Amino acid sequence: MTTTSGELSGEASITALAALGDEQRRRLFGYIRQARRPVTREEAAVSAGISRKLAAHHLDKLVAAGLLSARYQPPAGIRKVGRTPKVYELAEAAISVSIPERRHEILAGILLDAVRTESAGETARQAAVRTARQRGRDLGAAERDRLRPGRLGAERALTITEAVLAGHGFEPARPTPTEVELRNCPFHPLAAQAPELVCGINHAFLAGLLDGLGAVALDAQLRPRPGHCCVRLRAARE
Repeated sequence: MTTTSGELSGEASITALAALGDEQRRRLFGYIRQARRPVTREEAAVSAGISRKLAAHHLDKLVAAGLLSARYQPPAGIRKVGRTPKVYELAEAAISVSIPERRHEILAGILLDAVRTESAGETARQAAVRTARQRGRDLGAAERDRLRPGRLGAERALTITEAVLAGHGFEPARPTPTEVELRNCPFHPLAAQAPELVCGINHAFLAGLLDGLGAVALDAQLRPRPGHCCVRLRAARE
């Protein structure tokens, strides 16, 4: 299921797939996909051969799962007395489930921006690393603006960074209070095909994240290990 607005997160995609485990919901969802227009509860009920009340129940479950969106739309033509009907249409999201989680769209966005902004004095690799660092810096700065944490010590900075990276598929863990290891590479298997390029981009992205957060007490270190991300975050040595 492909649309123009991006993908649901891994957890949200699993929820969406679970919602489609019901046969009647699959029929309703398929009908609305084929209709390519807003559909009323009555139309959906007729298409599935079920009551309007049951159709409404299943449609609202699909909305809650992020597969459909709903709104109230006045009927075309002569205005009728009574409630404005609720209509349903496809939500602008895509389902993508991978275990462990993959986030190839991040890497694709970095490479696309690198191509767009590459200067005459840069190689493609240099442009990609520069773009990755800026992407990470922007992400870190946005998180800092949201939290306003003040001066960050190493442990507090690691806690914030751990939460950010968990939302990006890195599966962070704290083997010690002063380091975070990343147990998943969200760019695999591309990283396995071009490790120097992809790991360099990843390292720049994570270093930029620390810059944006103002986490001067941390270092992003390239430490490749089988089955892990190539970067480890640790308290900087003074």
